[in-house]
Amino acid sequence: MRRALLALLVACTVVGLLFVPGQARAGKGKIKVGSVYIFSGFAATYGQFAKQGLLLAVDEINKSGGILGKKLEVHFEDSHAKPPIALRAIRKLVYEKGVDFLIGLDSSGVAKGVVPYLKELKVPLIITHAATPDVTGSQCNKYTFRVSVNINQNVMAAAKIAAQTKAVKWTTVGPDYAFGHQSWEYFQKYLSKLNPKAKFMKTVAFPKIATEDYSPYITSIMAAKPDGVFISLWSGDLVNFVKQANKMGFFKKGYTVLMSLGAATEVLYALKDQMPTGVWAGTRYWFLANDSPVNKHFVEAYKARYGVYPSYNAQNAYAAVYALRAAIEKAGTTEKMAVIKALEGLTVEVPAGKIYIRPGDHQAVLNVTWGKTAADPNYPIRILKPMVIFKGEEVTPPVEATGCKMQ
Repeated sequence: MRRALLALLVACTVVGLLFVPGQARAGKGKIKVGSVYIFSGFAATYGQFAKQGLLLAVDEINKSGGILGKKLEVHFEDSHAKPPIALRAIRKLVYEKGVDFLIGLDSSGVAKGVVPYLKELKVPLIITHAATPDVTGSQCNKYTFRVSVNINQNVMAAAKIAAQTKAVKWTTVGPDYAFGHQSWEYFQKYLSKLNPKAKFMKTVAFPKIATEDYSPYITSIMAAKPDGVFISLWSGDLVNFVKQANKMGFFKKGYTVLMSLGAATEVLYALKDQMPTGVWAGTRYWFLANDSPVNKHFVEAYKARYGVYPSYNAQNAYAAVYALRAAIEKAGTTEKMAVIKALEGLTVEVPAGKIYIRPGDHQAVLNVTWGKTAADPNYPIRILKPMVIFKGEEVTPPVEATGCKMQ
């Protein structure tokens, strides 16, 4: 009887171990990645480009033998650019699909709504697009990382450019949520230090996401007669704004115009020759900014597979997968806490160049590219000429200035 009970106890213990979360998944020889982007509505092309970049990286890694001998498996969900829907999508990926890691998020508003719950989900997330400083600042936590340029970095570069122009009176046109308001806040903060003579007008425009008629906002800005206009609209909103602004003569008024995300190839392909030349445009990766073998391979592979030049969202998603691979290989395991420790302080080369993920706030330090839009017969879209590249260390505030108190 005792032998029988002992055998039963051992058997139950073994069965119990087989069903420990994570161990069962690891035993299948797969690493599951959950990915949440905007796949519908005004910014659907951004989600599509991200998906393409991510899948390209996954296919390359799987063809080379995977990570620690395990193949990557990806599950996608649509955030619809809404925090509650994005959170439900992430919970579905974690609890139903059993993903080991998360990659994605486009909207700053979505990121701010999701990041606080990662401590409950206990699954690492690598953000590739959402740019609010808060997720690696006041909301920072050990599960949240970002491999892409944030508002601080991109807007500090914009302010450096603005300070070199003759524009004194500045206004803005930006989306009416965290990204638009924070972009304007940081632009004022940095430009006022670089050019104490700069003035910031009371007449500003913050249209809702997916606004169809921008004429009232354009009319208001033109009536205010600014010297410079800082525009943080993005995706379909920026496309619609530019088309309507062209018809109203906005770009012929002589304003110094800075578009913080004007060099996103999704926007440039949508506008083609409707994108005015001579406009300062920023981006979080520019396919012509780096002649490294890694970037050349990525651009060629992406264009051969999808027929277009890669956007920053495509590169950022691609980079996140390779950063995850580097961290897992550094850790020697897929155990989440070990991978988190490996991501902290990780340096990895991606198409955008070498990125360094700071342990203090989990924000990547990487170069930021701006330039003036120009026509070039060798490309079907506007390119950046001249191009200005700011070193990551030059435009990234120190950890102690971010408000991050890492637990």
